[in-house]
Amino acid sequence: MAGTLPELPVTYEGLREAARERLDPKADGYVAGSAGSEVTAANNLAAFRSWQLVPRMLRDVAERDLSIRLLDRTHPTPLLLGPVGVQSIVHDEAEVAVAKGAAAVEVPFVLSTVSSYPIEEVAEAAGDGPRWFQLYWPSEDAVADSLIQRAADAGYEAVVVTLDTRLLAWRPRDLATAYLPFLHAEGLSNYLTDPAFLAGLPDGGEAVRTEGWRSMSEQTRQAAVLRWIATFSDPSQTWEDLRELVDRSPLPVLVKGIQHPDDARLAVDAGVAGMVVSNHGGRQVDGAMASLDALPHVVDAVGDSVPVIFDSGIRTGADCAIALALGADAVMIGRPYVWGLALAGAAGVEHVLRCLLADLDLTLALSGVRTVDELTRDVLRPV
Repeated sequence: MAGTLPELPVTYEGLREAARERLDPKADGYVAGSAGSEVTAANNLAAFRSWQLVPRMLRDVAERDLSIRLLDRTHPTPLLLGPVGVQSIVHDEAEVAVAKGAAAVEVPFVLSTVSSYPIEEVAEAAGDGPRWFQLYWPSEDAVADSLIQRAADAGYEAVVVTLDTRLLAWRPRDLATAYLPFLHAEGLSNYLTDPAFLAGLPDGGEAVRTEGWRSMSEQTRQAAVLRWIATFSDPSQTWEDLRELVDRSPLPVLVKGIQHPDDARLAVDAGVAGMVVSNHGGRQVDGAMASLDALPHVVDAVGDSVPVIFDSGIRTGADCAIALALGADAVMIGRPYVWGLALAGAAGVEHVLRCLLADLDLTLALSGVRTVDELTRDVLRPV
């Protein structure tokens, strides 16, 4: 009312441009880039334009309720912050700032395996805020089990196993700048503080423990990076391996990267507690279908057996509403909050979430919808 301008942009495009000006070009390219020609990332965004909301009039929408029930816990909103690795390349406080920003709005965040701060430090920053842990499934069961147990001990409520990144894709932006931060040990904090990972180093991890993972010598760093390369993933893993991981895990296991309804059924058969329909924001398979196009088929395949979360392409409150109307139980955002982090740390993350939630709340009200449960396919029209 006083005409005071917002300190940060209130649109995705504004955030994106402001962050581009702030970030190192290599870091910006790493976050913004996608696989190959980047057509999959473009498909993700275009898919939302294939649906239109059909507003209804003269319904009592004076009070709205955005809350959802997910994994036996009620959350005040249907949003989650998806896992994004090596956040130190955009802000020094990285995942610690994200944990604080998410907690301020009571939105769960999913901590990446390749985070810049260890599981325990991020949990401390989150306080009582809800949190999940994402697992890039290592080739060694001992390392996988150790990471999951650490997450459970630190108060994380679920583990999200990413299935679509057992190999890193062809990413021209990173190749053109010779940029992969993990090769300099950035984003490896969880490995460098993990006893099972350290035990596999030639000296049993003694040098890392002695020097400290934040101040390793070049020789120690190189040895740790080589071990990380060898253990990061295992392309031979199968659905039977997933079933065994689910059985061993002290936390509910969700899987991320589901696109095909048959894979959704196989995941349910393996005993998962939920799944994330995602194509990794277009970062893995060039020329793949949009994540939103896959969503209704996956929802139909699993029915009410497990919750289905949507990821890849959310930019506005209307996008959230469309994904929820197509059957998602919740939605994840990725790049939007990273741009907020780059601009203002924890306050930037909180700003992005508050803007998106305000947009979603108003979209529901103006469409004649009071609750997330009322968002069904009946409120949509295909274009």
